[in-house]
Amino acid sequence: MSAGTQLGFEGMPQRLYSCTPSRLNSWLDCPRRYRMTYLDRPAPQKGPPWAHNSLGASVHNALAAWWRLPEAERTPEAAGGLLLRGWLTDGYRDAEQSAAWRERAREMVQRYVAGLDPADEPVGVERTVATRTDRIAVSGRIDRLDARGPELVVVDYKTGRWVPDSDDARGSLALAIYAVAASRVLRRSCHRVELHHLPSGETAVWEHTDESLSRHIGRAEQIAGEAAAADAAYRERPDEVREELFPPRTGSLCSWCDFARHCPEGLAAAPRKEPWAALRDD
Repeated sequence: MSAGTQLGFEGMPQRLYSCTPSRLNSWLDCPRRYRMTYLDRPAPQKGPPWAHNSLGASVHNALAAWWRLPEAERTPEAAGGLLLRGWLTDGYRDAEQSAAWRERAREMVQRYVAGLDPADEPVGVERTVATRTDRIAVSGRIDRLDARGPELVVVDYKTGRWVPDSDDARGSLALAIYAVAASRVLRRSCHRVELHHLPSGETAVWEHTDESLSRHIGRAEQIAGEAAAADAAYRERPDEVREELFPPRTGSLCSWCDFARHCPEGLAAAPRKEPWAALRDD
């Protein structure tokens, strides 16, 4: 019996669909990419790594390591040093571009931590949280989980070009799931979610209500139900349902798809971007 489907005996519980926010969003973005990522085995070969992913991972790793230092050592200079030592070079056009962005990232990280209180210990850094409903078992990793008074606050770091606003924070399925899971794991209320955009220094904030968080969880269950049904059909009849249940959802995002080389429709919809195309060298 497949995950996400009702067991065949009356009164037996429904087997939970195990997922992450990334898996749910992948199904929404493009069923074909979802299939290649999570179901096809062996998985199709991906394209080359993206420089913006290397940038984001380098910054996230440095900030996580900074909070693990003894409090007295949490200085902006220490954050910059951690960034330099852990710099990831994949995806950049050449060594010169990588070095230039390494310096930008160092300045970005140092500027950001200069505005933090080193003594304000987070509840969690790169903290994995999980929760269940009667339909899904969902887990994910929070960049930072703060305690502000009696409430927990979910903090997510952003390093891309796009400066997020409150609508982005409000509409994020992942942030809502993190808030619900953190609240249940730590038994403390969590309604506030924040997107910290390091390049601009802007923070996008949303204060959820119990009702809005419940709506997000309901949406997650709906998405999971669709994906679980497709998963089950694929396991039973992979060749028959491959194209029927996992069609490409083409658009501008096809330029950034890791599996573009395996998708003629995606290649026709949007030309493949260079691995460093998301970086702005101005």
